[in-house]
Formats: sequence, C-alpha cells, structure tokens
Amino acid sequence: MNDSTTFFSPRYLTLILILLFGLGFGIRLYELTNPPLDFHPTRQLLSAIKARGMYYQGRSDLPAAQRQFAVQEWKSKAEIEPEIVEHLAAFIYRFTGEQIWIGRIDSSLFWIIGGIFLFLLLHDLVSLDGALLGTAFYLFLPWGVIASRSFQPDPLMVLFIILFWWALNRFMRMVEPRSGEVKEKKESLHSFFLRGETVWAILAGLFGGLAIFIKFSAAFFVLGGGLGMLLGRLKIQDALRRPQIWIMVMLGALPGAAYLIYGTVFAGFLGQQFDGRFIPSLLVGPALYINWITTLNHVLGGAALALALLGIFFFRERAARSFVIGLWAAYLLYGLYFDYHIWSHDYYNLPLVPLAAVSLAALGDWFMTRLAEATSSSRWMRILAASILTFGLFAVIMDARATLKSVDYRPQVQMWSEIGQKLGPDARVVSLTEDYGSSLAYWGWLDSTAWPLIGDINYHSGLRGAQNDFEGRFKSLAAKRDFFLVTTPDELNAQPLLKARLEQYPIFAQGAGYIIYDLRSS
Repeated sequence: MNDSTTFFSPRYLTLILILLFGLGFGIRLYELTNPPLDFHPTRQLLSAIKARGMYYQGRSDLPAAQRQFAVQEWKSKAEIEPEIVEHLAAFIYRFTGEQIWIGRIDSSLFWIIGGIFLFLLLHDLVSLDGALLGTAFYLFLPWGVIASRSFQPDPLMVLFIILFWWALNRFMRMVEPRSGEVKEKKESLHSFFLRGETVWAILAGLFGGLAIFIKFSAAFFVLGGGLGMLLGRLKIQDALRRPQIWIMVMLGALPGAAYLIYGTVFAGFLGQQFDGRFIPSLLVGPALYINWITTLNHVLGGAALALALLGIFFFRERAARSFVIGLWAAYLLYGLYFDYHIWSHDYYNLPLVPLAAVSLAALGDWFMTRLAEATSSSRWMRILAASILTFGLFAVIMDARATLKSVDYRPQVQMWSEIGQKLGPDARVVSLTEDYGSSLAYWGWLDSTAWPLIGDINYHSGLRGAQNDFEGRFKSLAAKRDFFLVTTPDELNAQPLLKARLEQYPIFAQGAGYIIYDLRSS
C-alpha cells in the first residue's frame, strides 16, 4: 500500500516495532509464576497434567509412585487435539525442571510471532499506520493478553491461521496480474515448483493444514479467509484452472484428515469428542444470541466490535474487503456451529482477536491519515498527538497488569497440597470442584471422580433429553467411595438434593476453602 501520507515516520519503524512487541511480550510474562487458575483452569491444567506425565515417563531419578501417578493421569485424559504444546513443554522441562509456567511462555511467544506476521499482512492490505494500530490492538487487547498466554493449543492455532492468511495474500498478489489467463507454454515440473506463486501456495497450504491439524475449529478461519481472498481477486473458473490452488487445498486438508481418520477409525479416541459441539435447539431461542453478545462484550467490548465491523467499509482494495467479509462470515458460521462453546468457553473467540485487528486496521488507516493531515502544519502538534497515543497504549497495558495482579493463586496451591496430604494417596474421592478435580490431581497428587456442576447437569439434560436422576447419579459416582470433597459452596447450594444427602455424613476434615465428607459412615 502507499505510505506517502503517514503519521508514524518510517524512519522510526524499527523502534516502534521493538517497543510494541517488547511490551507485548513483557506484559504476558508479568506474574509469570502465578498458577494458571486465572483463565479456564480446567483446560490449562489438562495440558499441564499431560506435560507432566510426558516429562515423568522414563525418569528413573524421580519417585516411582509419583512417576506412575503422573503417567497414569496423562494417559487417562481425553486426547481432543494433538498433544503438541504439551510435548513441547515436556521437552523444555528437561532443561528447566517441571515448571508449569513454561507453557505460558510458549503461548506468549506463539502470539508475539503471530503478531509479526499480522503486521506484515496488514501492511500489504492497508498502510503502515493501519498496520501499526491493528497490531497494537492484537497485542494489547486486555482480554487477549490473558487468553493468549494460556497453556493450551489455541495460541499456536492462531499463529498458524495468521501465517496462512499472510502466505495466501502473498500468493494471491503474485497470481493477480495473470488473472483469467491460462498458461499455454509447457514447463518442467522442476521449474513449476520453483515459481514464486507455487512456493507461496505450498507455504499457505502447509500453514493452513497445520492450523487445522492443531485444532479442527481453525478450518472455519482458513476456509473463510481463503474463499474471501480468492473471490476478491480471481473468478471461480480461473481459480479452478490453477494447479497451485489444488496443491494448497490438498496440503491444507491432509494433516487434519489424517489425524481425524486415525483418531476415529484406528485409535478410537476421537469417537465421542464431537458430540455436543452443535445443539440445534439453541439456534431457535434467544439465549444463544444474548449469551454470545455478552461474551463478545467481555472479549472485545461493544465499541471495539462495532468499530471492527465498520472497518469493513474502509478497505480501499476490493480484494482486501472480500477477504475480511469472508472472515466475518466464517466467524458467524463458527459461532452458530459451536453454539454452546462460543459463549460458555470464551477462549473459542481467540481467533476473533486477529480478525478484529484486520478490520480495525482499515479504520485505523483512515483515522491516522486524517490525524496526519490535521497535525502536518506543526511539529509540536504531531508530538502531542503521538504522546496521547502513547499514553493510551500504556493505559491499556496498566489495565491488563491490574487484572494479572488482582488475584494471587499461590495459596490455592497450598490448599490442594494440604487436601492431598489429609486424604492420602489411596483415598477414593468424589469431588465437587471448579475444575473437575484437575487441581487436586496436579497439586494434591490424588485422582478423583468429578461430580458434575449444575451447568453441566442442565447442559447434558438439554442435550440428551434426559431427566435429572439424582439418586442414580449419586449411586453411580459416590458408591464405594471414601470421601466427598467440596470446594465450591455455591455449587453445593445450587444442588439442594446433593447438599441434603451430604449432610447425612460426618465431616472428615475442613479448612479455608474446602470441606470433606466421610462417605464411609452413613
């Protein structure tokens, strides 16, 4: 794009980028050693438990009982996605020892690297000013700061989605001048694969395929971005005649398809993982849309969402506008398909952050052009405007810092360790906890049978059409167990039948934040 009228001087581009990415990485390392209980602890501890099991496996220098427990916990957990981030953390543990915050550093690095390629993409689509503003939004959105450093595969998935968008844009810009032409001249296979557009098509296919391989939900943003950019630059008949398109599609589909076939047909661990992702009855009631809007307000904020949508109209190139429209359409279909998880698991909205950044970049381009014109007559006016923008950046960073500093979760680690010691390694436990017993397993070294939360009971009742059979559930989960652990009194109060039943049993132990009922005595 043309950067002739810019607010930020290209002479200071390196300094600005170092500042943005340095601060973006630094804020994600703040309170690094605070346990990962601040953001969807169940999901983060799933990865932590798996990584520990991988690390302990084969370590003869570690206590045998702990090694056996760690490996058993890892093997017993559902394998929903390929265990890439867990294997990476376990590998780093060899040099650092088991440090749960390693996963936090890895995810932060994935997000920062994604930001670099997002900046390159935005510079192609809009301008230097728009690219800087869009990248700043991506790096410093307060919710995004918390979510992007979580120990789970989503930040890595977003990295490969952005890499796909970037490589696809490079490919499309190379083929656009020959749009509508069919190459008549024969060429060798060697020269075909050395052509620039072929190389970019291969890269795009690999990046898109890896994104889908890491997490199947990435397919919406790969297909949406791919179709949007394709239709913005080529006619369908012209695109179908290009072998590079078919190479890209094949590379994009193969990794995920291979994992899906292996996981469902041969290994069988994916057989039930897709159940409950789509609940048709939610589409016809208002609850889905109200909850979805509430989640969007939490994730982006209503103003940022509205501005991002308005940004569609500010793209100067038809192809760029088509690309963004394709992404927004993909997000809409994505939310309608994951109609429960899109609001109950807000990290499903993590790909929305770079999507919104792309949209806002066009609006930022227009705004910064006006600002550059308004301050062009006075150097001091330009400095004042830059100071205001810098102040806004630091204000957002301080907001994220306050959130990260707000709760110290280290005392909870001590509580779980204390519970594990009181119950002993051989105790048979039913647990009503915030994270289905994951904290007890990780810090208390004790496995437990999770009693469902009230939300889970309602969810499965609506999904399966089943009745709330308390007696059957209690007999199934609590029979032949020794103890019933409760760390969520609000949940216990929300299930009066369970509360009444537990009051029939004596209290084995209690402390700050927990109570243990002795099921061995009626």
